[in-house]
Parts: sequence; structure tokens; C-alpha cells
Amino acid sequence: MVKGFYKRVLPSPSAVDFVSSNGKKLFLEAFQNGTMQGFNSLISYFQTQSELTYCGLASLSMVLNALAIDPGRKWKGPWRWFDESMLDSCVPLEKVKANGISFEKLVSIAHCAGAKAEPFRASHSTIDDFRKYVTKCSTSDECHVIVSYYRAALKQTGAGHYSPIGGYHVGKDMVLILDVARFKYPPHWVPLALLWEGMNYIVESTGQTRGFLLISRPHTKLDMLNFLDSNS
Repeated sequence: MVKGFYKRVLPSPSAVDFVSSNGKKLFLEAFQNGTMQGFNSLISYFQTQSELTYCGLASLSMVLNALAIDPGRKWKGPWRWFDESMLDSCVPLEKVKANGISFEKLVSIAHCAGAKAEPFRASHSTIDDFRKYVTKCSTSDECHVIVSYYRAALKQTGAGHYSPIGGYHVGKDMVLILDVARFKYPPHWVPLALLWEGMNYIVESTGQTRGFLLISRPHTKLDMLNFLDSNS
């Protein structure tokens, strides 16, 4: 047997495995409540990060494909498609491979890729704001939330991590994390408050908290609704 790791045991009860009986129950209840609207598009493009430091790139390429944003250049053969290798327009991939990617750089890459990206640092936002945007994107397929959090808050191994939110259970106040490190942990439900705690950890290299990104297509109905709200 080759030394190494074959997955990790998902810490429980802080997290609920998506395919467990309880996880399936949470999914069905959330689906019936209308807060899994973005799940189908995300799960259709779910991918595993190809490098240990590519969680941000994998999360973003997954969301860009789910939003049907055309990269405008070829991936392979005649096909235009997003994967991590296509997100090199703003940051050299070798730098990301060596050091991971900062919150600000991921926002820049999202803009370069043709998406609208709204960043929210935990220190400049509230848990109610986070819940509001999670609810908005869980009841629509026009936006998706990518979270940047510290795994230790969820009793998981590792440090900082990015992954998209696949849905929300209102009654239990739990979110579904579509963890792009699928070699390590499966998709899982966690309490929204616990995830928020993980976003409030300070990043040593920047001295700032983590947070979340709201990713959408430019000039969508969501933009118009936000414009009307701000001018009402």
C-alpha cells in the first residue's frame, strides 16, 4: 500500500455528508422550499481542483461555466470552455500553484473572465448580509456565492479554502458546501453561523479577514433589481 491519504473523515456533527440519510433529507426539504435553484447548474459543472492550491480557480471556473459565460477563447480543439488553465489572464498559474490565490486576485480574475464579482470581507459585512446573499443566490440561478473560509472553524484539516455554496436550508440555517477538494471531503451541509465564523479568521499574509464573493453575469436581471433597489 502506497503511503498517503485516501480522503478524510468528515467531522460530525458540525458537518452533514450530502449523501447521508440526513444530508438527503436536508436537500429534499431545501429543494421543496425553493432554496436549491442554483444547485442543478453548479452540480452539472462540479469539478475537483487539479492542484492543492487551486481551490479558488476551481471554484471560479465551476461558477463561470454554471453561469454560461463564454471565455471567448479556445480551451482545446474548437471548444471554448473554462477550467483552471483558462484563468491565467490576470495571474500566472505558476504563482497560484506555488502560493495559492488571494481574495483580491480571485476577484480580479473573475472580472477578467467576464463575470461581475462583488467581494465582501467578513470584517466589513455581517452574518445577516451573508445570509441575505446566500438566500438570494439559492433562490435564483443568476448568481452564485463562493466562500473563503478557514477549515479549522469546521474542525477540518487544512487552512484557508474556497468553495461554492450549492444551496441553503432555511429551517436549519445550513448551507451546502460543494467542496472542490473532493479528494479530501465530500459535499456537506454546515451551519451558516459556523461557516461565518470560518470567514472571520485573519489571513496572516494580509492581516484581513476572509469573506465571500457574489458572482453573476454582467447586466443580468439581478443587476437591474439591485439598481432599482438602490434607487427606490
